[in-house]
Amino acid sequence: MNEYFYKCFNCGKEFSNVLIEKEFHYLCPECGTADKNKPLTGVLEVVYNYDKLKKNISLDKFLKNEPGKFWLYPELWPLEFLANEEIIKGISNEKLERLALNSSSFLKFNFEDYPIIILDETRNPTLSYKDRASIITAIKCIQLGVKEIVAASTGNAGSSLAGICARLEINSHIFVPKNIPDAKRIQIQSFGANIYKVDGSYDDAFDLCLEVSSAKQWYNRNTAYNPLTIEGKKSAAYDIFISSNGSIPDIIFVPVGDGVILSGIYKGFKELLSLGWIEKLPQFIAVQAEGSNALVRYLESGQFEFIPANTIADSISAGAPRNLFMAADAIKHSEGKAISVTDDEIISAQKIVAQNFGILSEPSSAAAMAGYIKLKNSNKISKKDEILLLITGNGLKDTNSLQGWNVSPEGLSYNEWLEKLEVK
Repeated sequence: MNEYFYKCFNCGKEFSNVLIEKEFHYLCPECGTADKNKPLTGVLEVVYNYDKLKKNISLDKFLKNEPGKFWLYPELWPLEFLANEEIIKGISNEKLERLALNSSSFLKFNFEDYPIIILDETRNPTLSYKDRASIITAIKCIQLGVKEIVAASTGNAGSSLAGICARLEINSHIFVPKNIPDAKRIQIQSFGANIYKVDGSYDDAFDLCLEVSSAKQWYNRNTAYNPLTIEGKKSAAYDIFISSNGSIPDIIFVPVGDGVILSGIYKGFKELLSLGWIEKLPQFIAVQAEGSNALVRYLESGQFEFIPANTIADSISAGAPRNLFMAADAIKHSEGKAISVTDDEIISAQKIVAQNFGILSEPSSAAAMAGYIKLKNSNKISKKDEILLLITGNGLKDTNSLQGWNVSPEGLSYNEWLEKLEVK
């Protein structure tokens, strides 16, 4: 097994991986709390022996890895690998290849004469960034000998877990809020998952999921609650590093709901820094919907206040961001900032991303573009800055917003079209 331990983000206490994993602790055994309508406390972080890793991992060799295949660098994952092989214990090579992410997601564009990079996660196995976390947690579930895994989700994490579990042939249970987009609900059901629609918000689904999983002893994948969700989402930092041949962007725009994508990708770059492979962290810009901006408000006031979320961007709709404190820490230590954008700005950005880059993004993903445009138009972005936007989910997962700016075309007969198009 790889050398790693767990450290509490709040109290700083350290715990062996045997204690945390074998006894199924998710939060810190000393100070962890998961109160309703509040951020989690005692979130755990996986820590490795970076001094030893510096000696054992060659940077040149690392940069030759293919993006999207995390198992090619086994030393950086809290999983069991077979000795001296890039093969995960309990997962056949055939199943492992099913888990590869899109290897060509690092795309360069120009927008209004400004260069930008997009990390396009819309072509992952279940069409979202959430696959990064679902893969790691599902594998850990198998290695722990548990046969059932569960998650609460606004849609993407649930459809991701359902799809990954279908590929790995294990059972999944998904708790969703009543306002889940039909496309995401259908995706979850189509993958064969057990779905539980809660007459309430995502925060209600999250709390119910915790209670049920504890009673039934199902392995819980809930975002931030399970520290491996943060661990899985760090992989984007490595893929960016590999794709750019060892360089990193100056600024990264991240759509933020619960804060786990932000915390995860920040952790990945922090590990690159610990390995001595980069000299500084990129600056992170957290972009939230105006109707779900708890992180923005927390950074301004230093206090958390629960306000029910209300936004078209369902994937970043969270009244109580479960990983609020770690996300805020990522912003502070990267000298970044958190900004809000309106739903109208999000929809406008969704149209821009589709028509300028050929990427169909869901509203939550388009929020990253909306945040970029907002800062660019305020002259807070320079052409010299290397900018990267995370586009985290496919637009086909939530077609309601697309229907708002795509009017259904009229239907004319064969001859009527010839006449209208002036074809003789």
